[in-house]
Amino acid sequence: MNKSQDIADFKKNALQLIDYIINYYENIESYPVKSQLKPNDIYNRFEAAPPLEARSFEDILSDFDNKILDGITHWQSPNFFAYFNANSSFPSLLGEFLTASLGVNSFLWENSPAATELEQLVMEWLRDSIGLPKYFSGVIQDSASTATLVSLLTAREKYSNFEINKNGFDERYKFRIYCSNEAHSSIEKDVRIAGFGSNNLIKILLNSDYSMDYFDLEKKIKADIENGFRPLAVVSAIGTTGTTAIDNINEIGKICHKYDMWHHIDAAHLGSALILDEYKHWIDGIEYCDTFVFNPHKWMFTNFDFSAYFVKDKDILIKTFDILPEYLKINIDNVNNYKDWGIQLGRRFRALKMWFVINGFGMNGLREKIRYHINLAEKFEKLLQSTDHQYLIPPKDIFEIMAPRVANLVCFRWVADPNLTNANINELNIKLVDKLNATGKIFLSKTKINDNIIIRMNIGQTFTEDRHINEAFNLIYSTIMTF
Repeated sequence: MNKSQDIADFKKNALQLIDYIINYYENIESYPVKSQLKPNDIYNRFEAAPPLEARSFEDILSDFDNKILDGITHWQSPNFFAYFNANSSFPSLLGEFLTASLGVNSFLWENSPAATELEQLVMEWLRDSIGLPKYFSGVIQDSASTATLVSLLTAREKYSNFEINKNGFDERYKFRIYCSNEAHSSIEKDVRIAGFGSNNLIKILLNSDYSMDYFDLEKKIKADIENGFRPLAVVSAIGTTGTTAIDNINEIGKICHKYDMWHHIDAAHLGSALILDEYKHWIDGIEYCDTFVFNPHKWMFTNFDFSAYFVKDKDILIKTFDILPEYLKINIDNVNNYKDWGIQLGRRFRALKMWFVINGFGMNGLREKIRYHINLAEKFEKLLQSTDHQYLIPPKDIFEIMAPRVANLVCFRWVADPNLTNANINELNIKLVDKLNATGKIFLSKTKINDNIIIRMNIGQTFTEDRHINEAFNLIYSTIMTF
């Protein structure tokens, strides 16, 4: 087959696929939000051996439609309220189409100057929009988990004078890392990967709002110093995973400065809200921060993966990761070679889809949509607390708000009867979430804090509207009536 025929076939198939995608989005609410299949259902639909001959695009797409689609949990459904979102949008999809078409691997500037320089531009746009000082430099990572690992590795090298990169750990380096009891599990994984060991990750007590107790932080730092350890880094959170609690980064930063420690801020989900002026107080004390990460692929309508990582001193970052074999040397100065800014050598042209999103929405459009989601969360919280609804629930059937609502996450539980034990209430809430998710009409997640099962309603999907909140509220109430 010649190139002209290949292009003709591609054009025909691409147009068919575009129609399929449009139909999918037009009908996305008709699919169960959470896949209802059992383990191995998808796997068992296919032959054990791959096809030996090429199949038609129509047959391939038919197999996707009939054998794969019902195994998809529809993260782009407006009724997806679980975890934190992994949002896309039509501008992001268009950017991703181009990214895949170009197939750029942008680890060196000369590989594609546009990929490198657009990344620098987009990261400066994001930095300025969320209110970080201009001395921060940005680079795209695949996820906040990776960004935190990069941060801890950089801290490790700075405070070992880059000796651990050369010689590995020895008895001199009794480093300690600190985070709250509500910090994301990826931090412990990163601590393991970086060679510190889980036992050197010190968990800090919580305040009543589930934020880090910085008095307990300083107490544990002092105790570690007395016991011969070297406090290395604190990972604080602007939006913990369970409840989106906001750590006091100003006070934590002052403690890090006092004890000559590294300060990394994980704002993976809530960082997007910093484009709103009313939330910029969350980063009071940012001058004490060494590195900062947030994920536009969560709540800035840019499809996975795109994690925005900012570093105060890019020279330390580059010195940590720079390895320069002959085949990667270029004779060009004053350019960014992003292979030296993280773990990966190969790098996708991720900046393009973010550029499309910012241009497609405009910053004011992004602000309007994020504010809209926050208003929907406020509405949902009020509905849970209201007695003015269509269901005549007995007085014993009540909802309890389990954590302060910071932005777009509502944490609650059903207290069917105040006389029940906490274990019974937990069991009922687990059953309630399972029953709701089994309807296919909604997808919620849960967590456990202070021995309480908490239902998490995260309202941030790109296409979620007011009517979806009303429908979710009514579904929750009607499901309770079936117990």
